[in-house]
Amino acid sequence: MSDKDDDPPNLPDPQEITRKLSDFLKSNFGDQVSFSTVTEGMNPFATMDEETGGEDHDLRDPVGDVLEFDLIPRQIKEHLDRYVIRQDEAKKALSIAVCDHYNHVKHQHRLHEENPSGDNDLEYAKQNVIVVGPTGVGKTYLVKHIAELIGVPFVKADATKFSETGYVGADVDDLVRELVRKADGDVELAEYGIVYIDEIDKIATASNIGGRDVSGRGVQTTLLKLMEDTEVAVRNPQDIQSQMQAMFEMSKGGGPTRDTINTRHILFIVSGAFSGLEKIVEKRIRQGAIGFGADQTIAENETALGELVTTQDFIDFGFEAEFIGRLPVRVVCDHLEAKDLFDIMKHSEGSLIRQYEREFSAYGIRAEFQDEALQRIAEEAEKEKTGARGLMTVCERLLRNFKFELPGTTLAELDISGELVENPDETLAAILEKAGPVGDSRVLGEVAAFRRKFEQEHSVRLTFENDAVVKLGEMADERGQSVLRLCEDLFHDYQFGLKLIQRNTGRDTFAVPAEALSEPDKYLSGLVVASYRTEGEDSEGPEDSSKPENTDFELES
Repeated sequence: MSDKDDDPPNLPDPQEITRKLSDFLKSNFGDQVSFSTVTEGMNPFATMDEETGGEDHDLRDPVGDVLEFDLIPRQIKEHLDRYVIRQDEAKKALSIAVCDHYNHVKHQHRLHEENPSGDNDLEYAKQNVIVVGPTGVGKTYLVKHIAELIGVPFVKADATKFSETGYVGADVDDLVRELVRKADGDVELAEYGIVYIDEIDKIATASNIGGRDVSGRGVQTTLLKLMEDTEVAVRNPQDIQSQMQAMFEMSKGGGPTRDTINTRHILFIVSGAFSGLEKIVEKRIRQGAIGFGADQTIAENETALGELVTTQDFIDFGFEAEFIGRLPVRVVCDHLEAKDLFDIMKHSEGSLIRQYEREFSAYGIRAEFQDEALQRIAEEAEKEKTGARGLMTVCERLLRNFKFELPGTTLAELDISGELVENPDETLAAILEKAGPVGDSRVLGEVAAFRRKFEQEHSVRLTFENDAVVKLGEMADERGQSVLRLCEDLFHDYQFGLKLIQRNTGRDTFAVPAEALSEPDKYLSGLVVASYRTEGEDSEGPEDSSKPENTDFELES
């Protein structure tokens, strides 16, 4: 027999097999399908630690963090106040429900460690939550930031995409399986996660509907089982990816794995706008009041009908009694007025204004929103009747042409004032006339990059006047270097002198005219001397009269 026959077959390595299987799944089932391999004896859905030989080298124990839960409701509300404006009652109710839930989890775990069978005797009604409120008031934000604070996996889904298990449509059980994915395969951590289902009002059904309703009543029936204490298979039996994963593990001869996820400690929060629910509540109140007291009751409670909702009102809306009974905590969110929308833009850490500032900054333009502009934007957004989402609608409509026209110009500062909001077209035309012609995009881009870097490192802003940008491009071509490198060479020690001027005058923004490029050190020295001579006042340099009239920037004091 030849040596060739004795050679082992040329088989692909495991990495190559994994890559081919992953490509096959993605090409047939989309980007949401992925394939991962497991090493022998490793459970991809079990907690990975040193004893199991896992590859997770993060020394942090997320499950241990959950079981050491020590927050109080006030701390959770204070955290939510940073991101969500108003909704104080909703924040209180959610904070209390979350604290009660995870304190029970911690207590039950302690009992289990002391007596493995003793925790089964502990009675507890899980505080699943239903949130009622119009669109754009912060319902999702509330739940998302609670999950981030606690450190548990969080899954959000819309109720409209689900159907009863076994029918066409997304499987309700996939919500729980998604928690495992968010927990990086850690089943134990997933069992302490939070499932948030939005648009739950869309699966309410009228009581006179005949036949099998697999997307309404059927989904309610399946969800109410999940919201209590049940076992969900880790892998969907109808999912080809899951089945291939299971076959791969079996072929590798791995040890025993966790096949199910228990939902006992998973907190379920559902929400919806519940349009029409207020009419059901109002009708019940009117029927309950007699004579003169009827109109008075409605007048006093018209703005708070949502807070008066009862279980029967939800049943009349179209929910099964068993389903709504598993959502004992009722949270009502308020409508947002113009003042609230202003506060969202001005004070929320997730303010939309920060996004627009970043977007303009990417083009080398520093955008600053004045309070008067924010107030007028809030007033327009209130008319949209979509809560905080109306802010995006108004801002996009207002600033669309500014985003299109200003990038590529020499403009460095954009003051978004009340006048701009009132007359955007006229303001844009005036800015374009003042900003000068469109320059070399390469030069503008590198100048913008230098400005951002300088401000990030030294907390001092430089703005380059039109003629200075043109001259920088010419100097870079003459020296055969990039504009960014040229700026670094010219202004490598500028932060020291500018910091000194900042201390003397309080200024943090400085214009760079063309004459500063010829002798940058001499120009800076003149600024420093002037800051001592006119301490506390603005100074344009040794000769203020040399500043060109057509500039894109005014110094700030």
